[in-house]
Amino acid sequence: MLVTLALLALVAFLGYEFLIWNFGYWRKRKVPGPRPAILTGNYPNLFTAQQHAIYDLNKVYSKYKQQYDAVGIFMSRMPQLLVLSPELAHRVFVSNFKHFHDNELATMVDEKSDFILANNMFSMTGEEWKERRADITPGLTMSRIKAVYPVTNQVCKKMNEFIRKQIRIAPKDGVNGKDISLCFTTEMVTDCVLGLSAQSFSEHPTPVMAKIKNLFEQPLVFVISFAVMSLIPSLRRIKKLRFIPQHVERFFVDFMEAAVEARNSQVAAGKHADRVDFMDYILQLAKKKNLSSRKLTACSMTFLLDGFETTASVLSHTLLLLGRDAQAQQRLREELTAHLNDQGFIDFDKLVELPYLNACVQESIRLFPPLAASNKLCTESLELSNRNGPSFTVEKGTIVVVPHSCYMLDEDYFPNAKEFQPDRFLDPDAVKTYRDRGVFMGFGDGPRICIGMRFALAQIKAALVEIVVNFDVSVNARTRKDNMFEPTGLVTRLKGGIWLDFAARS
Repeated sequence: MLVTLALLALVAFLGYEFLIWNFGYWRKRKVPGPRPAILTGNYPNLFTAQQHAIYDLNKVYSKYKQQYDAVGIFMSRMPQLLVLSPELAHRVFVSNFKHFHDNELATMVDEKSDFILANNMFSMTGEEWKERRADITPGLTMSRIKAVYPVTNQVCKKMNEFIRKQIRIAPKDGVNGKDISLCFTTEMVTDCVLGLSAQSFSEHPTPVMAKIKNLFEQPLVFVISFAVMSLIPSLRRIKKLRFIPQHVERFFVDFMEAAVEARNSQVAAGKHADRVDFMDYILQLAKKKNLSSRKLTACSMTFLLDGFETTASVLSHTLLLLGRDAQAQQRLREELTAHLNDQGFIDFDKLVELPYLNACVQESIRLFPPLAASNKLCTESLELSNRNGPSFTVEKGTIVVVPHSCYMLDEDYFPNAKEFQPDRFLDPDAVKTYRDRGVFMGFGDGPRICIGMRFALAQIKAALVEIVVNFDVSVNARTRKDNMFEPTGLVTRLKGGIWLDFAARS
């Protein structure tokens, strides 16, 4: 009996020592920070997922932001450097970019575990990332975006008809704003990239819409696996995660391959319409670089997948905020109406310049950034100074957390930070000024700034023109009144969903 008790005590002691063994990491490097808890570290909701992780980070941020530029924290047992100073955040993304070249996601996936995500620019690293970005960038010029603007307007009209149908149905709990937005971006991206219709606004949509929803819904097993890898960081070297479910990956790979084959057949038969879209560019690139079918698919997926969820998120949250603020909505409507052409659209060159429209979108991104934080990977060791603390070295392999949402909701940088006030962004240089200060990174910053930003903004603005000019938007009582984020999911979204009511304008 005594032997058994002794063995149990020994096991308990060894388990305890294992759990706290790494907690001296930052202390040894003279980096200040909060005391971590056993199992969860400085993320109390790591295993329960009762709150979005940004709220755990914001408690640390609020406590230490006046004292230090950065503090050491732990995700379970894994050390992370939390950047408190926006100026330091800007250096991480821009001036010190070579030291923080890659994203943490690169350590968690490879082509065997997740082919699509491993070949996405967000997770690609080093020279491979640089080469892919150089390949893709010419396909997303303003001239190409403008060339597909007529397609955008056609999709907007389909969305208009769909909303009118919803008004006739008159659902008591309102219309799902996120679903409308996702239908729009799905139809837009598949048409602009592939020249195909996903039939998103019809009664019989193609499987694309359903697969996109699957794409960003993480099962419980994934959440648990991620937490376990934080508890035992060394697992990342031997086990990689799958973010995109295998059946979804297979669908999109087959979907892209079929689209490429169909386009090649059209071109060979001389039946392809004279339309300069992204698929044309992809095929030119494949021919120029002699890409294999697999690599061609990987390039195509960058165009396709990056535009679905994040763009829909910004559009739906902008509708939410305008629906809550009738005065701002009317002010925007007056600006838009003044610039409509005879076809009921706004010319592309004017659309991208309208000040209040742009201000509303940017303010929505501030309140609901697609990513609440960025986890960067130190790729080259660097010594940093730390206000009110000693200098320290960020070692290669360290995870550096930049909590964008903490800056963007900080009263010191944005007075009345929780309120929707588009006037903050009316100055033409406002976005650049805030970004240069490090306090606004809705699309990131530096060499890895979102490559599809201009395409996304053009889509969002066109959709807002169609909706705000033709409908009064209000928020259904089913929608929560605060801006609480959903605890799980890769892209930030309002907890409980966005439910809207629409009334057609005469």
